[in-house]
Amino acid sequence: MNRKWMFLFLMLTGLALTSGCWSKKELTDIALVSALGIDKNEEGRYVGTIQLINPGNVAGGLQGGGGGQAPAITTYSSAGDNIVEMSRRASTKISRKLYYSHTNLVVINEELAKEEGIIKILDAFDRDPEFRTTATIVIAHDTKAADIVKTLTGVDKIPANKVIKTLKFTEQRWGEHMEVSIQEGIKDLVSPGKEPVITGFRMTGNAEQGKKLENIQQSAVEENIQADGLAVFKNGKLVDWFQGETARGVTWILDKIKGTDINISWEGEQEAIAYQVIRQKTKVSANMKNGQPKISIHVHAEGDIGEVMVPVDLTAPSVLFNIEKTLEKEIQKEINEAIQRAQKNQSDIFGFGEAVHRSDPKAWKKLKQDWNNVHFPKLKADVTVEAFIRRTGLRNKPYFSNMESNQ
Repeated sequence: MNRKWMFLFLMLTGLALTSGCWSKKELTDIALVSALGIDKNEEGRYVGTIQLINPGNVAGGLQGGGGGQAPAITTYSSAGDNIVEMSRRASTKISRKLYYSHTNLVVINEELAKEEGIIKILDAFDRDPEFRTTATIVIAHDTKAADIVKTLTGVDKIPANKVIKTLKFTEQRWGEHMEVSIQEGIKDLVSPGKEPVITGFRMTGNAEQGKKLENIQQSAVEENIQADGLAVFKNGKLVDWFQGETARGVTWILDKIKGTDINISWEGEQEAIAYQVIRQKTKVSANMKNGQPKISIHVHAEGDIGEVMVPVDLTAPSVLFNIEKTLEKEIQKEINEAIQRAQKNQSDIFGFGEAVHRSDPKAWKKLKQDWNNVHFPKLKADVTVEAFIRRTGLRNKPYFSNMESNQ
């Protein structure tokens, strides 16, 4: 009998200690923010463009095509002297409480990033308990952040998802861009041996037309959002843009290449052979020599032959060896160009300072104060590349080799 009462007592005690829904939020009282664009107006105030999800118009699926006639998102703009005021002032226009826990994209205006920097902006997001620091940040290149947030997209109903997925897949396939979160940006900002580098996005076509539903009701979408270059920072401010092979040189050093295509010349023919990188590994190390830091970069790349535009016998080991050596020189060139450009900007975006710190903490204490302005610009980097061809596709010898020999 005593055991029965003891069991009942424990059940009642556990029930009393169980917490209830003390902070419940009704779905009809919150507005899900998917993206936030930040610009500055002529008065010097922050202008935030808030992208809200219309749940009823997304219910038919996240993919575009079909569904309702109304857009899947609604945007509002508000201004303030700081990020917090800008967000709270939006309550005068929106009938629901802004809910930032699902915000996965922050777009920052290029001019704002140049003139004022991103330190204060990221500080506001880092302090907000609702805002996820895993959200992706991008820079609006040659366009307003508001235009990117307001543009309707054809395949993905929610424009924020379109930007993030574009960034994800171009990072995997093309190699000139990379995804950077708020917490990664803050980490680079506070590190004395590493500066941030953030992918840019630009608006193509007519910005006003991109806001209309007609933009996605046609097969050829003229107004679109696309990845465009890497924004290079120094002391929290944007100082330069890296494009093309120079941008890829950055991702090589940062070990961010997940896949890319390298075209090389062969027997006088420009871009005659396409090499598809399938995996790579970059190791960066540092050592002190005669009181000066020296950086060693070792790149190991593996890939396949994706296309051949000239007659070449890929069964010959000597031919494959020469192709590999040509590839190694091309990768070295891209890396050296990126280093020289960064040294010109006096911005260590590669984390060479962190490598020096790891190898020799005592020496780093003397170097870190003037690292970007004095030591990094004259730093010597030894670049070693190993490129390997793993497969040549379903054909070793191009079929047009036989066609030319028969003529």
